[in-house]
Amino acid sequence: MRQTGILPDRDIAALFDAGALSTSRPLDADQIQPASLDLRLGDVAYRVRASFLPGGRHRMADKLERLKLHEISLAEGAVLETGCVYIVPLIEELKLPHGISASANPKSSTGRLDIFTRVMTDGGREFDKIAEAYAGPLWLEVSPRTFPIVVRTGSRLSQIRFRRGNAVLSEIELAGLHARETLVAAEEPSISGGGIALSIDLEGDGDGLVGYRAKHHTGLVDLDRKAAHQVLDFWEPLRLRGARELILDPDEFYILVSREAVHVPPDYAAEMTPFDPLVGEFRVHYAGFFDPGFGHSGAGGAGSRAVLEVRSHEVPFILEHGQTVGRLVYEHMLSRPDRLYGGDLKSNYQAQGLKLSKHFVA
Repeated sequence: MRQTGILPDRDIAALFDAGALSTSRPLDADQIQPASLDLRLGDVAYRVRASFLPGGRHRMADKLERLKLHEISLAEGAVLETGCVYIVPLIEELKLPHGISASANPKSSTGRLDIFTRVMTDGGREFDKIAEAYAGPLWLEVSPRTFPIVVRTGSRLSQIRFRRGNAVLSEIELAGLHARETLVAAEEPSISGGGIALSIDLEGDGDGLVGYRAKHHTGLVDLDRKAAHQVLDFWEPLRLRGARELILDPDEFYILVSREAVHVPPDYAAEMTPFDPLVGEFRVHYAGFFDPGFGHSGAGGAGSRAVLEVRSHEVPFILEHGQTVGRLVYEHMLSRPDRLYGGDLKSNYQAQGLKLSKHFVA
């Protein structure tokens, strides 16, 4: 057994048994994923004037007393408006043992809805990073950027990974793994900056569809309802003919797809990081977790591509087919999970191409 790595599903369950993870209500049946745990919203949301970090030895609850504007009950569901910042206590709490740290990220569906989320801790100096041996509550900053949303107690917007030590593959290890397992379906894979490059697909399908641009002034998206919303009420399909390029308008939100199929072997986990903004005024807006088994043929995922949430800043920017837009960083699992992404988990995005979040009618 490895001494460093991402904790798999059985070890996450063991954290609950050992009291390192606790919750005030029973776990959802599918809350523990192969390499992460979904985090659930608590009973209230606090509208605040601005985003903040507690820092130092400050408690979140103390800062909220000073910064909150009003309190919203989530018990029966509530609307969170675009352009506003909310802080929500999470149901799950931590009492991590020495040697175990954690990091958080928006769930895939959260990112595809342009909902900005970040996990915070008491005394935290960074967003989405939980220090080794941290003991205390978790809080989620939520800021819908494009669509107003409906959430309620138990809604799941973010996820957390637990790790022992440094598990990131070096570039040499990454090149070797790609040679054995084909991590991205590229003729000449680009491995640098600690990750393997992903590029943009602007060839589209037979209909010329290459992506979607979010509409403004839409109705509500209920985060707990699958296939409940019509695509054209919220999205403008983008179809290209001829030139394989797309002009990104400043501060518009786009759903695009990678040119390459992505593979995460069962003994590894991956995370997508935004590409260096120095190469252009755009970024893949949300980083994302890729669980063991994503795109793995044995778990029904051959040909799975990465869906990309893209936004340009400051100036219009031309994206061209095959342009690098992000990198995948791979980490060792501490051991192979009992269940892989896809397989019998009914995972929403296995074997995907260009795909909106699960909330829209396919």
